Amino acid sequence: MATLPPSLTIGPCCLKCGAPDSSRLSVVARYLCKSKVGQSLQRIDVGRKLFPGEVVQSALQPPHFSLDLRCFAASRVSVEQTEQTFTSTSQVDELKKLSTYMFRTEIGGQVKIFVRKKSVKYVVDIEVSSLQLSGDNNKLVLSGGVYRSDHDVKTNNIETPFIARSSSELALELEFEAKEAPFYFSFLLKASSDANSSGLEIRSHRKTNFCVPIGFDQGYPVPLGLSFSNDGSMNFAVYSRNAESLVLCLYDDTGSEKPALELDLDPYVNRTGDIWHASLEGAWTFVSYGYRCKGDGDAFHAERVLLDPYAKIIGSSIPNHYESGLLLKHLGRLCKEPAFDWSGDVCPNLPLEKLVVYRLNVMHFTEDKSSKLPANVAGTFSGVTEKVQHLKYLGINAVLLEPIFTFDEQKGPYFPCHFFSPTSLYGPSNGSISAINSIKGMVKNLHANGIEVLLEVVFTHTAEGGALQGLDDESYYYRNRVEDLEEKNALNCNYPVVQQMILDSLRHWVTEFHIDGFCFINASCLLRGFHGEHLSRPPLVEAIAFDPLLSKTKVIADCWDPHEMMPKEIHFPHWKRWAEMNTKFCSDIRNFLRGEDALSSLATRLCGSGDIFSDGRGPAFSFNFIARNFGLPLVDLVSFSNAELASELSWNCGEEGPTSNTAVLERRLKQIRNYIFILFVSLGVPVLNMGDECGQSSGGSLSYGSRKLLDWNAMTTGFGIQTTQFISFLSSLRVRRSDLLQRRNFLKEENIEWHGSSQSPPEWEDPSCKFLAMTLKADKAESLLSSEASELKGDLFIAINADDKTENIILPPCPEGMAWRRLVDTALPYPGFFLADGKAVLEQMAGLVAYEMKSRSCTLFEACTEDSDIVPSLHSHH
Repeated sequence: MATLPPSLTIGPCCLKCGAPDSSRLSVVARYLCKSKVGQSLQRIDVGRKLFPGEVVQSALQPPHFSLDLRCFAASRVSVEQTEQTFTSTSQVDELKKLSTYMFRTEIGGQVKIFVRKKSVKYVVDIEVSSLQLSGDNNKLVLSGGVYRSDHDVKTNNIETPFIARSSSELALELEFEAKEAPFYFSFLLKASSDANSSGLEIRSHRKTNFCVPIGFDQGYPVPLGLSFSNDGSMNFAVYSRNAESLVLCLYDDTGSEKPALELDLDPYVNRTGDIWHASLEGAWTFVSYGYRCKGDGDAFHAERVLLDPYAKIIGSSIPNHYESGLLLKHLGRLCKEPAFDWSGDVCPNLPLEKLVVYRLNVMHFTEDKSSKLPANVAGTFSGVTEKVQHLKYLGINAVLLEPIFTFDEQKGPYFPCHFFSPTSLYGPSNGSISAINSIKGMVKNLHANGIEVLLEVVFTHTAEGGALQGLDDESYYYRNRVEDLEEKNALNCNYPVVQQMILDSLRHWVTEFHIDGFCFINASCLLRGFHGEHLSRPPLVEAIAFDPLLSKTKVIADCWDPHEMMPKEIHFPHWKRWAEMNTKFCSDIRNFLRGEDALSSLATRLCGSGDIFSDGRGPAFSFNFIARNFGLPLVDLVSFSNAELASELSWNCGEEGPTSNTAVLERRLKQIRNYIFILFVSLGVPVLNMGDECGQSSGGSLSYGSRKLLDWNAMTTGFGIQTTQFISFLSSLRVRRSDLLQRRNFLKEENIEWHGSSQSPPEWEDPSCKFLAMTLKADKAESLLSSEASELKGDLFIAINADDKTENIILPPCPEGMAWRRLVDTALPYPGFFLADGKAVLEQMAGLVAYEMKSRSCTLFEACTEDSDIVPSLHSHH
C-alpha cells in the first residue's frame, strides 16, 4: 500500500465508485479545548481487547487516555483497534462505534486516533502526547489526505494545526462525509516555529505515514474467507505470506470487468501475521469480490483479480484479460449461503463391508435426452435424484461422484479451481446458489433412500488458471522445490496453510452438505513433504484420520494420478481409518481372466487382499473395481487389445473392435459376466462404474474426454436388461450371504478350502493352470445364533475357469440333509445363467456331484437344505 508523500500529490479518480474529488469532499477541522475533549471522552467506557504481550491496564481510562508505551514495545501488533461500549441509549445513537488506533512516532511520544460515526459524518479525533519538540519547533501541523488505492487517490490536501490541551498534549478533530467512505486517512506531522513554513516532518516509528481506515474496520484474521457478523457487517480474511500489499476489489455488477471499488489493505492495520483482513458494513450494494496481490517476482500479477480460496459461493465467471486473455475470472459472491431445510435427514452411516458403490459423473449421468428429464433437471444434481430407482434396482447403497468442485471446463473435473463450492454447471440454472440447493436436495433424497454420497476430491493440484495461482505461490505450490515435479500447479498439501485449507474444505462439505465420505484422487502425493520428500507420517493424512468430524466419515485413498493417467502402487499410512481403491485387484483380475496370471494372485484378491489390508484393517477397507472413469470401460476391456492399450491389460476375445462373429461375441459376454461375478463374490467393497451395466463404450479410447453421456435407451437392450438383472441378483446375494461375502474381518483358515479340478489340490506353482475353486464354509455356530437363521445357511462353492478348455469339476460332499444348488453359470444363455431360486444339481456318484464347466466361465453353488424349495427372490434386498 502506498503511503502519501508530504505534498500529498494525488491522481484523479477513474472509478465510478471512487472517493470524492476535492470539490465534493467535506473535511471540517475543529480546535478542541481541554474541557470539550474531556467531556466527550470521559463518558466512554473503554473495553480494550488486549493483544499478546500487552500490559493489563485499567478498563476505565482517564480523560487523556494515558497509556504506558511499554505495552506497544512488547506487543507484536503496533497499530491497534479497540472497540468502545457506551452506557446509554442516547450515547449509542449518537456515537454508534468508536475505533481507536495508537502509534509511536519516530522521535518518541505517541499518536492516538479515535474514529466514530456521528449521524451522516465520521469524526476523527487525534491526540498527540509526550512529543519532545525543540524550542524552535513549537508548532505542530497535520498534513494529510485520503485515498483508497494506488490509482484511486484524492486530490485533497489537509493542512491543519493542532491546539495544545496541556503542556504535553495536542488535539485535533476532523469530520468526513460518511457517504464518501470507505477510505483511508493518511497523514504526517510537521513541526515548525511558523505554521506556514516547512519544518521537521514526523512519521511513525516505522518511517511511514500514520494511516487509519474510515468507514470500515481492520476486521479479524479468523475465520478465513467471507463471514458475516450479527450486525450485518462483512469480514474479509485471506492468507498471503509473501504479498507486499493486497487490494480488496468489490464489484456492484457481476458482468463488469472492473471493480466498482478497490481498497488497498494497509499491512500495519489490516494484517495479522500472514492473514490480511478488513471489515465492511453490510449496507453496501456490492455483489461480488476478489483480491489483487502485489509483490516481487513472476508469481504476482498486480492487475489480475483473484478468487478468495475460502469463498463459499462463486459468482459468474467473466473474462480476465490477462496475458493470453483466455483465462476466466471467478469472483466470490457477497451473500450468505442459502438456508436449507435438513429436517428429517439421517445419514445412513453404513458399515464399510455393507457398501455397494456406483461411480458417476453428475452431468454425464442424465444429460442425454434419453434420460427423458426436463432440460433444467437433466445433467444436474437433481437429475441424479430422478434416477434413484435405477440405483436401488442395482442394489446400490452409495454413489461416488466424480469431482464436483468448480473446475477447469477445458481439462475436466479433475483439475479444480476451488475447494468450497459445487460447480454451477450442475445447478438447474447454471447458478451457484441453485447448484448448492440442488446438491443438498440430492443428498437428502438419496439419504432417505438409504444411499450414501461420497465425493472424489483432488487436493494435490489445481487448474493452471483461475485457481490459487498468484495469491501466494511460494506457500500454496511446490514451485521449483521438487526436481521430478514438472507441473507448476502441484499443491504443497502438507504445508500448514494448505493443510488447514483442505481440512476446512472437507469439514465444510460434511457440515453444510452432509457428505458421507471422500475418495482422495492422486493420494500418493498427499505423502509428500515441503520439498517433495516422502513422509512416513504425513500430517494431512494423519490429521484427517484423527479429526473428530472427518474420522466419522469414509476416507478412501486412490493413487490414480490424472497427470500420468496411471495408478501408483504405494504403501499408504492409514491409522486403521483409511480405505483404499485396490488397483491390484483390478490388474490381477484382468490378467487372470485373459490367461496371464497365477492362481495365487486370484486367490489373494478373492479373499480380501490380505497382502495390503492385513495390517490392522481388514477386507472391508478394500474398494475393488474392474473398470473406472479413466481407461477402458468394461465392454471395451473385452473388445480392444491393440499395442497402444498394453497398460490396460485388456483382451479383445479374438477380434479387434466391433464384430458380428458369434463366437467372439459369446466369449465377450461371458468375460463381462465373469468380471462382474468376481467383483461381487470377492471380499471388499464392489465399485461399479457408470454405464458398465448397459455396455457403454468409448470406442477403445483411453481419453477421459472420450467418455460419452449415459444412453438410457441402452438399459432396455437385451444386454442392458440381463446385465442390470445380474448385478441386482449379485447385490441381493451379498446381502443374503453377508456372513461370507460382507465381512469386516478376514475369513478364518477353517472357513475356506481351495480346490483344483476333480477335488485335487490347486496347482499353485503351475503358471499354465487357469482353474481355481474354493469352498466358503458357513460358520454353523454363528448361523444358529443369527436371528435371521430360519433355515441353516449352507456353504458356497465358487469355481473360476479362465482356460480355453472345459473343466469337469467334482463338488465337495454336502453336509447331511443338504444338497448343492447352482446359482450362477456365466456360460449358460440368458436367462438361465443365474437363478435366484437355484437349480438342484443331482448326485451322479455316491456322495459326489460332478459338473461340467465351459471354457472361460465362472460358477457358484450353494448348499441348501433338501426341503428348501426357494432361495429368497431376486430383489429381496430392496
